[in-house]
Amino acid sequence: MKRRVEATVNGEAQSMFVEDHRTLLDALRLDLGLTGSKKGCDVGECGSCTVLLDGRPVNACLVLAVEAAGAQVGTIEGVQTAPDALHPLQENFIRCGAAQCGFCTPGFIVAAKALLDENPAPSRDEIRFALAGNICRCTGYTKIIEAVEAAAVQLRGAAGEGA
Repeated sequence: MKRRVEATVNGEAQSMFVEDHRTLLDALRLDLGLTGSKKGCDVGECGSCTVLLDGRPVNACLVLAVEAAGAQVGTIEGVQTAPDALHPLQENFIRCGAAQCGFCTPGFIVAAKALLDENPAPSRDEIRFALAGNICRCTGYTKIIEAVEAAAVQLRGAAGEGA
């Protein structure tokens, strides 16, 4: 049986007809064409599919699409602050060499965005904790943590809070 699911995805109202068993990840990728969130392990262990559901990071492979009805969903495609400008997290992942193959990068960036939205000045331990559900198989985590730290400083500076 298919159900109509209406949600706001990356700030735009969306309507999907999905089977009860379809995951949010599959609905985003297959029904809405938002392929930035990756299907990695499909059991919630790698974090490649991380999206924001009402501002909280979740593994989209573990959430049913019907659970997103009426919710705000944020994907990597919605992270940019302007159409022609990368988000400071994206800029710093590139600048710091935090992305190798790039498969895990969307999940890391979305999880880091959730952290910085809640805590604009996280400690290194707080960053590690917030990203603990995301796995990278290509690079060490040092560059990823450095990229999040640099983005936090940049975002605080843009907000006029200083470093």
